[in-house]
Amino acid sequence: MSFVIGCHLSAANGFLAMGKTAQKLGANTFAFFTRNPQGGKAKDIDEADAKELCTFMAENNFGKLVAHAPYTMNLCSDKENVRDFAREMLADDLKRMEYVPNQYYNFHPGSHMKQGAEIAIDIIASALNSALFAEQTTIVLLETMAGKGSEVGRTFEELKAIIDKVNLKEKIGVCLDTCHIFDAGYDIVGDLDGVLNEFDRVIGLKYLKAVHTNDSKNPIASRKDRHEKIGFGSLGRDTFKRIINHSALKDLPFILETPNELSGYAEEISLLKSLRE
Repeated sequence: MSFVIGCHLSAANGFLAMGKTAQKLGANTFAFFTRNPQGGKAKDIDEADAKELCTFMAENNFGKLVAHAPYTMNLCSDKENVRDFAREMLADDLKRMEYVPNQYYNFHPGSHMKQGAEIAIDIIASALNSALFAEQTTIVLLETMAGKGSEVGRTFEELKAIIDKVNLKEKIGVCLDTCHIFDAGYDIVGDLDGVLNEFDRVIGLKYLKAVHTNDSKNPIASRKDRHEKIGFGSLGRDTFKRIINHSALKDLPFILETPNELSGYAEEISLLKSLRE
């Protein structure tokens, strides 16, 4: 399979515009927010625009897209109104994703707000079971988290506990964020094989569907979640060379979420392509 690499793009000008921007950057996938990152009502879908993107992607050998839920979508909040709002967003987003079928939809599991991870895991799984439907073509991805505050998903065990409670397991997967798992305490710099073996043991590599490709501003186990440009942080260029060429990862879509403008993303995509073996 070819190297599938892209970055996060603005959805302001629609679907096809994102595809064309990605191509100009040297990318063959991209990520986008399904609605304003702070949540709220989503714009109506332009069906023709969505179809044009699908055609463009097929003609230009794009890999799967990795859409991103808004940051405000906290399915396990301690406030009922916030949970209800999150559930509505999730259900609506999954219906909207069907206009660009067979892609990925990534979300942060949420913050338990001192309720405890165990209670939060039950709430998250319940929300997923309400929103997932058998006919959907989208795979929903739980993102590995850094563990700041009361974030759920810092450990592989927490993600596995959610997956175990989801009914439609064929509709669920994991997006591994390189900054997040390093900040959470997984040593992907010194022992990438060991971390991936642990992922396989706890969750199963069959669930690993995408990689958020970010360096970290912080040392391991800092639980901070501060992204850095590739090669300028604690992970370093050599680690990313190992990541993008690793047999367990190399066929997945790699999405950059580094602190960059478009020109910076073009440079990083070019850099990562040069490190590909």
